Amino acid sequence: MPSTPLTTVPSLASSRSFHGRIGCDANSGYHAVPRRYRLHLSLSCPDCLQIAITHSLLGLEDTLPVVLLPAIPDRPDGGHSALHALYEASSHRHPGPAVAPVLSDSWTGRIVTTHSSHILRDLARHFGGDAQDRPLLYPQGAEGEIEAVERLCEDRIDDAAQVAGKADTDDTARHRALGSLLRVLGSLEWRLAHRNFVLGDEMTAADVRLWVALVRLDTVHRLHLDAAAVHRIADHPHLWSYARRLAAHPAFGRHLDLDGIADRHHARCRGLEAAGAAVRILDWEIHVADSPGRGPVPAGADGRPA
Repeated sequence: MPSTPLTTVPSLASSRSFHGRIGCDANSGYHAVPRRYRLHLSLSCPDCLQIAITHSLLGLEDTLPVVLLPAIPDRPDGGHSALHALYEASSHRHPGPAVAPVLSDSWTGRIVTTHSSHILRDLARHFGGDAQDRPLLYPQGAEGEIEAVERLCEDRIDDAAQVAGKADTDDTARHRALGSLLRVLGSLEWRLAHRNFVLGDEMTAADVRLWVALVRLDTVHRLHLDAAAVHRIADHPHLWSYARRLAAHPAFGRHLDLDGIADRHHARCRGLEAAGAAVRILDWEIHVADSPGRGPVPAGADGRPA
């Protein structure tokens, strides 16, 4: 474990409405029972991609079915029609779009939670088991460092890259955001030059979060940056070698829906494309070519694999 914590900026609290938790026993209300719950995921969504990777790393294909949703939400409010009935059953006249991710309870027909952080931790703690061939994603004593990486990815990679690529933002703010992004990438470059994973020699949930951030940096945010900025971002060989290595891991690459990510971005984004769009950092298709399978096994209406 590293001795120096990662510096982060506090993130905003989630605005999602359902915050149920999976507990240890029947007294918790939602206790861990195989095949009781379902995940509803759209792989073009970064939160859903992170959950899908975690689901595969933990080997939960037979324990917790996955219902795959389209890359682009089909309702005018940005929600999924396939989730509308679940939201209505869980909150009459729910005042917002029916969005993914969702963890639902097949016994009650209601939503347990839409909070990705809760889903990720509950999958690992209550369904992950102790099989030796599965990574310990939340090792004891590492929770604080994992949360620091999560905040860093959100604030100093995702948000900073978005600000740096906004054409209608003043030059000072864009340069400041790009500088912040490059400093974080430099710190991660140094770390990954000396270890296999972000927090040491074993994979943790921090690696899942960082990998998703790097995917979005190259497939979404790069499109709005100038070419010089993209070349500076790409000039971190250990970091992008790490991204390539994880892309070839079956639990990562098999869920990477590049067409879906592009379609979702173009459907929602109104920003101007910049010269950096022509400077690809990684050829993701090649690096996932050796990754067996494509995506989780989708569930049918009864929760069983279709």
